[in-house]
Amino acid sequence: MAVTVSSDLSISVSEDHIVKKLTDKQEILRESIQKGEPKAMGVSQVMLGYLVITYSIPLLSGEFTEIVRFGVPWWSGISFVIAGAFALVMEKRNSIKLVLTCLAVTVLAAFISVIALIFYVVDIFKNSETECHSNMDHLCDELHYANMFSKEMKSILTCLNVVQTVISSAFSYILYNERKRFISYRLVN
Repeated sequence: MAVTVSSDLSISVSEDHIVKKLTDKQEILRESIQKGEPKAMGVSQVMLGYLVITYSIPLLSGEFTEIVRFGVPWWSGISFVIAGAFALVMEKRNSIKLVLTCLAVTVLAAFISVIALIFYVVDIFKNSETECHSNMDHLCDELHYANMFSKEMKSILTCLNVVQTVISSAFSYILYNERKRFISYRLVN
């Protein structure tokens, strides 16, 4: 709000052009972020997080490998859910501070998913299938089937982590570009 006093002592109140300019930039930020569709990214991250967590539950019934001992599916799944929740919140309330926070959480989720991928790949190759020891019915023993099932579940979890890495990386790139464009307007709420 700008107040001007003229020579005849009349006072006029007008809209401050700097505040209007900052408000316009904030509206441009809102529209620009909407192009990146944070709602779609957020929902996909939350769903992938829940899928990773639920698909890892059968691993508790088998042999406890490094994946289960370190809790890789659970901390990676929770990080995906948190990153998705931040994206959903950002879709409702746009500010540069929230964009920066969402960027940090999304980059962290991408980093965690890469670490989880390394764990999965190492675990799959380290704990490969056991030989089939046939019994009289020409069926393999339970250990063979359990290891085969565990390997397949870890393969599914690996694929889900690859998808999450791609989504988090793409969304981080979008948010980084928005941050670069609007870094000078950081103080606008």
